[in-house]
Amino acid sequence: MTFARLAALALVAGLAAPVAPAMAQTAQSTLAPARSITVAGEGHVRAAPEMARIRLGVSETAPTARAALDAMNAAMARVLDQLSEAGIAPEDVQTGQLNLDRDYARARDGQSEPEGFVASTLVELRVQDIDSLGQVLDAAVGEGANRLQGIEFMLTDQAAARNEARRAAVADAQARAALYAESAGVTLGEVLSISENNISSGPRPMMDMRMAAAEGVPIAQGEVEVSAGVTLVFAID
Repeated sequence: MTFARLAALALVAGLAAPVAPAMAQTAQSTLAPARSITVAGEGHVRAAPEMARIRLGVSETAPTARAALDAMNAAMARVLDQLSEAGIAPEDVQTGQLNLDRDYARARDGQSEPEGFVASTLVELRVQDIDSLGQVLDAAVGEGANRLQGIEFMLTDQAAARNEARRAAVADAQARAALYAESAGVTLGEVLSISENNISSGPRPMMDMRMAAAEGVPIAQGEVEVSAGVTLVFAID
């Protein structure tokens, strides 16, 4: 082997020697510390509801599609007028469903086609004065509303309640981490990462009920709960 080739091989070996340790150090620096603790915390905020969302409507049957639709329109117009008189603002009412179909409920055994048609509609309304909820429902039913698809109780400022729950979740995670560190005989270091866990999509009713106003349809308002979750990673000194 010639002297020039030997020199070239030596140069390559000399350059390659420190590369592996350097790459190992770089890779190690990007990894999480070997000594760390990961904890999850939860925060919950409970409060009395301040408003409600209702889906109610009208369903009418008739021998013809036109007659069913006309009957539904007339009944729904009366319901909307009554809602307006009850203090529901126009911007708090929105049509959410409108259907016209054959009246399959009247089909009999051996009958190939159902008789008549059924027209139905649903509106979604927000009741800002929750104490009037019972009276609003009673008034709507009295004017022809014969469909009701649930009531959702809400908070006016849900974002503020959610932030309060987040703070409580962080405090819960910190308390858990301190407990684990003390039990394991280690010292808790700085927070390395924070990630949010979605443990609740929105307020949910609680079983601690209190009744709405005595007049009209009785409504159990109860409380709503807003929850938040967080995961913290701490270094261990």
